[in-house]
Amino acid sequence: MNKKQRRWRNRIIVAITLFAAIMVADKTGLLAQAFGGMATYVAFALYLVPFLISGYDVLAKAARNIRRGEAFDEAFLMTVATIGAFATVLFPDTESQAAEGCAVMLFYQVGELFQSYAVGKSRKSISAMMDIAPDYANVEREGELVEVDPDEVAVGDVIVVKPGERVPIDGVVVEGVSQLDTAALTGESVPRHVEAGTSVISGCINMTGMLHVRTTKPFGESTVSRILELVENASEKKARTENFITRFARVYTPIVVFAALALAVIPPLLGMGPWTDWVMRGLTFLVVSCPCALVISVPLSFFGGIGGASRIGVLVKGSNYLEMLAKVDTVVFDKTGTLTSGTFNVVAVHPEAGVDPDYVLSYAAHAEAFSDHPIAVSVRAAYSGRIDQSRIADVREESGHGVTARVDEHVVMVGNDKLMAEHGARWHECDLTGTILHVSVDGSYAGHIVIADVVKDDAAQAIASLHATGVKRCVMLTGDRRDVAQAVGRRLGLDEVHAQLLPEDKVVEVERLLANEAEGHRLAFVGDGINDAPVLMRADVGIAMGAMGSDAAIEAADVVLMDDHPSKIALAMRVARRTMRIVWQNIVFAIGVKVIILALAAVGVANMWLAVFGDVGVAIIAILNAMRCMRVKRDQ
Repeated sequence: MNKKQRRWRNRIIVAITLFAAIMVADKTGLLAQAFGGMATYVAFALYLVPFLISGYDVLAKAARNIRRGEAFDEAFLMTVATIGAFATVLFPDTESQAAEGCAVMLFYQVGELFQSYAVGKSRKSISAMMDIAPDYANVEREGELVEVDPDEVAVGDVIVVKPGERVPIDGVVVEGVSQLDTAALTGESVPRHVEAGTSVISGCINMTGMLHVRTTKPFGESTVSRILELVENASEKKARTENFITRFARVYTPIVVFAALALAVIPPLLGMGPWTDWVMRGLTFLVVSCPCALVISVPLSFFGGIGGASRIGVLVKGSNYLEMLAKVDTVVFDKTGTLTSGTFNVVAVHPEAGVDPDYVLSYAAHAEAFSDHPIAVSVRAAYSGRIDQSRIADVREESGHGVTARVDEHVVMVGNDKLMAEHGARWHECDLTGTILHVSVDGSYAGHIVIADVVKDDAAQAIASLHATGVKRCVMLTGDRRDVAQAVGRRLGLDEVHAQLLPEDKVVEVERLLANEAEGHRLAFVGDGINDAPVLMRADVGIAMGAMGSDAAIEAADVVLMDDHPSKIALAMRVARRTMRIVWQNIVFAIGVKVIILALAAVGVANMWLAVFGDVGVAIIAILNAMRCMRVKRDQ
């Protein structure tokens, strides 16, 4: 609770204490004994004190809005209803409603304070992200560390991150070993190990050793800056339901004001009863009709849903995307970097009979020692020994085929079946799916190495969770070879696989899938590369991998997964669907209760106390229900 809320709370406590003391004195007859026939006017004056203490700001707001021509809001409704209740003291033959008028203002302010606290609590999970913004970066100048503004650090500069400090700018570790706390960005509690060559993103906390990081982006384009921009803009993109409630309140409020006026004036003009009776009914009608339960709880539910998602490392750029995410029944995935790691790895070494696997890998690694091709890099990474370049000579790379080299005076060929066939070497097929590197030494086939893009650990769980959540189709679109794509599809349990697609082909496929979507259902596309940006924008909901994804994909997407785990998609959908259930629970509950009490007020059954429940009570219940959106069960 901030300073303003504490002052507000203390003011209400004082007003409630005074109100309780005055009410006891009034209802027990103490005022009547002390002041006789003047007791009603004394009670009026006494009740006016806690009324003004608690509600002076509401009265001032109503007056300001009337001067601006914006009268029809909840402050106006409360002002008219409570002043009208106090005005009953002017009718000698009618029991004064000053106590009820004071109580309406008190409980209304209690509800407003509760709303302020609830909004503040729901903002915490999102506004906590503001704390990830670094205040400075350490740059070494003339042998000393100097703290400079992150905006002053150029791309390529080396910054120093001490233990306990946040990484201020995206970059690559050039020196040092440490553990990074990424919880603020990804929602993951397990620290991430980093060392020389590891990419790091801004906003993470360095936990143990000192790191020297070479920056790869200016501060304005770093991960932390993008996140803050997304958070700041999220509230601007409202859901259709939220916009409907806003428009509803603008039309609804003047209608009920004139309805209350008609209820107070027309029946007594027609001789259907005394003015005081119908005026009180009209005032009660006004109190009940206040739409604060809807205009508070619906935006609060969406805000809580966005906050709950951010706690697990899922950034939703607006409540409209949260609403659409709840309706998704088709999820389309890119393969490389989304369902797979996007890096080549040696997954198997199959030597010929009697040949040591290390023998095959050693000669392949030496032959590929001078190549920058990703496949060559993966072979060298898989070899545990040290590559002695003095043993290598006559290296010749044959584009699209492989490489030949002389290693220890042995002629080594490493490449595909075309290279083997070209040199007349014997080779045989492999039953595994992936890139096959055949290895021949002095014309004798030594075996082959299988290289593949490794499927992410949680990819299969992601597909299973989506099916369990109610997603009907999980589709993969990729530019990779058909056999590789189908192998991945079978392993993960995908419903459809479309391979060998160019970026424009992916857009065509998504268009086809969108055309087949049933009314009211939505399609989400999940990708990470620059070539995925057009599809992310075309899909109903674009979901980007935030940690390793390209800037273009993140900008084009509506939802960003900060830890690159596809399993978070199903959890985000559960958050979205739960949020929408709570939104509609609040709408139905608030309107239903108000309609009942409004009807009772119109026929004279509902008094001002029931009206207080119909307004403040319903609002508090709706707010409590909305706050459930912030809770997310991570184990699901």
